[in-house]
Amino acid sequence: MPLLIVIAVLGLVTLVASVKIINQSEKGVVLRLGKFKSVAEPGLNLILPYIDTLITVDVRERVINVEPQKVITKDNVSVVVDAVIYYKVVDPVKAEFEVEDFDTAATTLAQTNLRNVIGDKSLDETLTARDVINSSLRDVLDEATHGWGVKVTRVEVQKIDPPAEITEAMSLQMKAEREKRASILQSEGLKQSATLEAKGQSDAVILRAEGDARATVLRATANAEAIERVAEAANKYFNEKAQIWRKLEVTALVLEKNTKFVIPSSADITTLLNLEGDTKMIPLKK
Repeated sequence: MPLLIVIAVLGLVTLVASVKIINQSEKGVVLRLGKFKSVAEPGLNLILPYIDTLITVDVRERVINVEPQKVITKDNVSVVVDAVIYYKVVDPVKAEFEVEDFDTAATTLAQTNLRNVIGDKSLDETLTARDVINSSLRDVLDEATHGWGVKVTRVEVQKIDPPAEITEAMSLQMKAEREKRASILQSEGLKQSATLEAKGQSDAVILRAEGDARATVLRATANAEAIERVAEAANKYFNEKAQIWRKLEVTALVLEKNTKFVIPSSADITTLLNLEGDTKMIPLKK
């Protein structure tokens, strides 16, 4: 009886040891007597207890912080650079057997390649071409870690710190550039204002000149019309009276030695002299 109990307990323990549950974010590597046998997928898995060993590998994307380090640029400027590496395991078997400590290996590899990539660029290129550095470093690390069953998804350079004196000089340069741009904008504004003011004055002068010209034309036209009307009135009224007066002078000259002369009532001279009615006898005095 005690033997049956021992066997039952041993069987139960063996059954429990043979059942393995793998989470969704993991994959399992099954080893039989220390040798790779198979890859276990997420879920319930059965193995041979005491013979098989199950190693779980996290296949989620993970991140490694690369410690800050000093790097010399192409123009011999020392900068402090750090980065982060994002990666995920795509082959759990290689990740388990091809590299002992992936985090340490990837960090060392990243530091080495950071020195190589930044060493080929000047300080200005390093500060302005961070995306290029990220892309180059990712390609290098991805190619190197491919044999380890790991995919490097992203590499981000977090900061690039030049020496304090260079930082101060860059700050002064940026300040000078901002002041220069502000001065240029102010000059452009003054120039545009002066241009608009001059254009406004020119337009005003032109408008005044056009107004004066139109006024002169209108005055000249009015004077011409007045003169024309005066001439028409003179031609219509004055010439006729002048002719009659001239006739009167001729008549007086002809009758100069006569004491009397006869003017018919129908003659034009009676109208000029305001004489109406019958024939008048007008004495002429010397």
